Amino acid sequence: MIERLRIEPYSTYLESYRKVGQVYPVTIANGLLFMSGMPPFDPQTGDTKQVAFEQQCERVMAQLKTCLEAAGSSLSQVLKCNVYCMPGDGRFVTFNAVYDRYFPKDAPSRIFMFIHSWPGAFDIEIDCVATAG
Repeated sequence: MIERLRIEPYSTYLESYRKVGQVYPVTIANGLLFMSGMPPFDPQTGDTKQVAFEQQCERVMAQLKTCLEAAGSSLSQVLKCNVYCMPGDGRFVTFNAVYDRYFPKDAPSRIFMFIHSWPGAFDIEIDCVATAG
């Protein structure tokens, strides 16, 4: 069975940002949770206006944590993270400092990729796979 979860306010933010119908940030199937990547939404407004890179990292990691918990999972159940980032000086080091606060020990497998272009005013997005429940 496949279960798609709306997680507010992020589903609404994504629908507004992507200009599409219903969006499900989390899909659960066969005991695994697959989380869609999300831009670093302003937690109060849902905007994706440019802010400092470290603040973008914090927002994305907080959103990841919130969505996992809303789906009955947690950061400790994350198996793999995919990090997509626009190039920039010091970004890898800056991101690692934030990431380490969310995964202080036993961090999941991860890939960090610099991408060429992005359809928005932000510099980072993360998706993940975790165990469900």
